[in-house]
Amino acid sequence: MIETVRIRAVFRGVVQGVGFRPAMYRLAVETGVKGFVSNTPGGAVLEAEGDREAVEALTMRLRSSLPPRAALHSLEITHLDSAGYERFEIRESLQAGDRVAHIPPDIATCADCLREVYDPSDRRYRYPFTNCTNCGPRYSIITALPYDRPYTTMAGFEMCPECRREYEDPLDRRFHAQPIACPQCGPKVELWDANGACLASEAGAVEASADAILSGRIVAVKGLGGFHLMARADLDDTVRELRSRKRREEKPLALMCPSVEAARAICNVSPLEERALTGPEHPIVLLSRHPRPGLPVSNAVAPGNPYLGVMLPYTPLHHLLLAQVGMPLIATSGNLSDEPICTDEREALMRLEGIADLFLVHNRPIHRHVDDSILRVIAGREQVLRRARGFAPLPVPLAPDGPVILAVGAHLKNAVALAVGDAAYVSQHIGDLDTAPARRAHERVVHDVQSLRDVDARIVACDLHPDYASTIAAQRLTANGASLIPVQHHVAHVLGCMADNGLAPPVLGVSWDGTGLGDDGSIWGGEFILVTHDEQSRIGHLRPFALPGGDAAMREPRRSAIGLLYACFGADAPDMLSFADERVEASDVPLLIRMIERRINSPMTTSVGRLFDAVAAIIGLRQVSRFEGQSAMELEWLVGAQAPPDAYRIEVQRAAQSRATDPERLVLDWEPMLRSILRDRDAGVPRAAIAHGFHRALATAIVDVASCCGIGRVVLSGGCFQNRVLTEMSMDMLAKSGFRTYIHQRVPPNDGGIAVGQLVAARRALAAAQRAAGDKRVSMSARTTDTDAERHRAA
Repeated sequence: MIETVRIRAVFRGVVQGVGFRPAMYRLAVETGVKGFVSNTPGGAVLEAEGDREAVEALTMRLRSSLPPRAALHSLEITHLDSAGYERFEIRESLQAGDRVAHIPPDIATCADCLREVYDPSDRRYRYPFTNCTNCGPRYSIITALPYDRPYTTMAGFEMCPECRREYEDPLDRRFHAQPIACPQCGPKVELWDANGACLASEAGAVEASADAILSGRIVAVKGLGGFHLMARADLDDTVRELRSRKRREEKPLALMCPSVEAARAICNVSPLEERALTGPEHPIVLLSRHPRPGLPVSNAVAPGNPYLGVMLPYTPLHHLLLAQVGMPLIATSGNLSDEPICTDEREALMRLEGIADLFLVHNRPIHRHVDDSILRVIAGREQVLRRARGFAPLPVPLAPDGPVILAVGAHLKNAVALAVGDAAYVSQHIGDLDTAPARRAHERVVHDVQSLRDVDARIVACDLHPDYASTIAAQRLTANGASLIPVQHHVAHVLGCMADNGLAPPVLGVSWDGTGLGDDGSIWGGEFILVTHDEQSRIGHLRPFALPGGDAAMREPRRSAIGLLYACFGADAPDMLSFADERVEASDVPLLIRMIERRINSPMTTSVGRLFDAVAAIIGLRQVSRFEGQSAMELEWLVGAQAPPDAYRIEVQRAAQSRATDPERLVLDWEPMLRSILRDRDAGVPRAAIAHGFHRALATAIVDVASCCGIGRVVLSGGCFQNRVLTEMSMDMLAKSGFRTYIHQRVPPNDGGIAVGQLVAARRALAAAQRAAGDKRVSMSARTTDTDAERHRAA
C-alpha cells in the first residue's frame, strides 16, 4: 500500500509578481504531486500531496526552483493529514485574515553576495556587511514600521551615489534592500583590546582576529544579533579556559564550520540536515559526530556527547573570519551563563571583561538581541528546539481569528508571543529568567512585540505558577487594566503542538517534561491531556513520588532516585542507591529520607523528567547534573540495539475516585519497571540494555493509554520529547497500533513553545465563556417563554 503524505509550505518574502506560482506549478507537474499554490496576504502557500517519494522530491527542490526575481525570507514546511486533492492547480489569492505588516527575520548571506565578497574586481571585495534584497539583517535592525531605512539602525549611514543607484533600480538585486552598504558608505569593523583601544581596522581587523584565535586566544565577535565568543575548538586548554571564564561547566558549546565539507569531516550530515545547515536560516543543527573525525575537535567541546551543534557562517564577517582561520571554531553566545547575549560593543567590554581577550566589533547598531536558532532532524523532519535568528518573528497560524492577546511564556527557555488576527507572532528566544538581566530582557521583548504592531494587549496569558518571573511580569500588567488568564503548563504544551500542526480537537496530548504546577497544587510532568472542542482535561499521569529538596532535585538526580525508591521500599531506600560512579557524599541521605517522611520541602511529582533523573542515578550513571537535562540526555545516549533480558512494564491502572463526581484518571505505575531495573542492575546487565528497556517501557505506556482512550490522534509535547530515542520509538509503536502521531516542528517542544499554547488556551477560554453566556441567555429566554405560556393557560 502506497503511503500518501501531504505538506504545507509557507513562503514569505518577495514571492508575488515574480512568476512564483507558475514556477511552483511546473515543479509540481514534474514531481507528480497534487494540491495547489496561491498568494496570501503575507506571501504564498503551497500544498502538495502524493506518495512519500514524490513529496520529498518536491520538498528538496523548492528553494532551487524559485524564479530568479524571487527573494525568499523564510520557508516553513509542516506535515499534515491527507486532503485528497485530485490535481495541482494555481488558485486565486487567499485574502482571508488581516494584512499585518510583515517583519522579516534575519537571513544568512546569499550566494550572489558571497561571490562579490570573494571577487577582487568587485567594489564589495572582502566587505563584511555585503547584503542584498535576498539576505542580510532584518529583525535585529528594525526600530519601527514600516520597514524602511529610516526605521532601521542603518539610518545613520547615508548611501553613497552608487548604493543609491542600486537601491532605486527595480532591475537591480539591491532594489529597496534597506541595509544596503559598501566600503564607501557603510559600517566598519575594528579590533579592540580589553580596554577598548583600537588595534586594527577593516580587513586588518579580521586578519588580526584570525591570528589571535589561531594563537589560542578568545575573541568576542559582534555579529548580526549579538556577540559570539570564538576560539579554537581543537585545543583542550583553550576550550577549558573558555568554560572556566564563562562559568559553563559541561553544557555543550556550539561550533561554526567554514563549510559543509568541514562539517562532514567531523559529523554525519544527512541530506535533510544539509538542507537545514544551508537554508536561509542557517541555524545550529545537532549532528551525530564521527567516532574518528577528520578534523580535530576537543572532547571538552561537548563532553561525553555523541552530538555536536554545528552551524555555518551566516554573515560576510563570519565567512571572512572562518576562511582566514580555515578550521571549525567554537562560536558560543557572548554572555555569562544564564544572561542575555551582549549586543553593544561598550556593554560587551564590561559584561565580557575577563572572558574575552579581544573584541572584533563594528559600528552598525543591533536594535534587538537575536540568538542562534537550534534545530535537529527527528523522525524524518526538522524540529526547532530554539526559535530565534532566521525564524523569529515569523508567525504561527492560529484558527480562527480572535482578539489581541499577549502570552508571556514560561520561566525557562522563555519566549513571548502575540496573537493578532489569525496568527501568533513569536518572539526570539529570551532564555531562563533566573537573573535580573534576563528579566529586564523579557520586559523589553514584551514591550517590543506590541509596539512593532502598534497594539496594546488588554488580555494577557501566563503560566499557572505564581512564582514564575514571567507570571509576576504579567501580574504587573494587570495594574494597567489588562485581564489575566492563567494557563496550566502542560495544557499549554499540548495546545502549542496542536497549533504547530494545524490540528483541531479531539486530540490526546502526551505532555512530559521536568516540572510544571498542576491544577491541584502539586508538581506535574507526566501528563495525558484530552483536548475536546469544549475543554481540556487531565485523564492520566505518572504515579506520584516525592522530591526531597524540591527544586534542588533538578540539579541532583539522586534526590529523585531517593524519592522514587522511598515510595517502594520506605526507609530501606538508601540501600538501593549506589554512589560509586561519582564522588558524592551519601551522608545527607538519612536527612533526605526524614524530609520525605515528615513532608518537609518534599513536594509530590508526576514528572517523567525526574523519572529519567532517578533511573540515571539508580544505575550509577549520574548523581549530580551540571546543566538542565544532562542525566536524561546521557540515559538517551546509552541506548543501542541491545535490550534487557525481559521487557520492563509500566502498568496502566485506573485511579480510585475519592468522590463520585471526580473524573476517572489513568495512573502509570512505574514500580514493576523499577524493580526489574534494580534486578538487572544487580545482575550486571549492561547499562545500555537497561536504558533501552526503560525507553521502550515509556513508549509502550503511551500506546497503552492511547488504546484506553480511543482517540486516533496523539500529540507528543514537552521537553522529554527532545529525546530522539523516546520520540521515534513512541511514534513507531503508535503507528503500528493504528494511531497518527504529531510532534513539534516550528514551535519548540520545550518551554520555548509554551507562549503559543498559552495564546491558544486563552482564546479557547474566551470562546467557552462566550458559549456559556449564550447558553445563559437561551436559558433565561426559555424560562420567560414558560412563564408566558402559564399566563395564557390561566387566562
